[in-house]
Amino acid sequence: MTDPLVDGTRAADLVAVLTARGETVATAESLTAGLLTATIAGVPGASNVLRGGLVVYATDLKATLAGVDPTRLSEDGPVAASTAHALANGARARCGADWGVGLTGVAGPDTQDGHPVGTVFLSISGAAGTSVLELGLSGDRWQIRKSAVSAAVSGLLDRVQETSAG
Repeated sequence: MTDPLVDGTRAADLVAVLTARGETVATAESLTAGLLTATIAGVPGASNVLRGGLVVYATDLKATLAGVDPTRLSEDGPVAASTAHALANGARARCGADWGVGLTGVAGPDTQDGHPVGTVFLSISGAAGTSVLELGLSGDRWQIRKSAVSAAVSGLLDRVQETSAG
């Protein structure tokens, strides 16, 4: 039986590529609440590449666990590109990983701080820098969270492969 979280994602490819490169990943997740970490962990061999994950669902934990600057968090809010950027960097630094992924957004059912349901900020941090992508996802809470995870897995895999090609 395959892991239902892994199905429909590129997680197995991600684990294989990271393993071949001898690299690791860590996550800091808000709206996905550990779903990304669980998806990666669902792949056999994930223990070779997955350093850990921070679930920072509560706003204050984004600062205390992931190292998001409290002033920036207060000014920009928990759903912001700057927050995702800091989450990815914090995951990478605090877990001692080669790659960090940060996810924050609005799964619904209500808007948050003026952001519509489906707004997601995905950030990927590596040795060459940190990038942030804003996504506009649709569906119910589960679909938005699952789509955010799929985007994160694919985005990280693409970024890792770009660095090996460059």
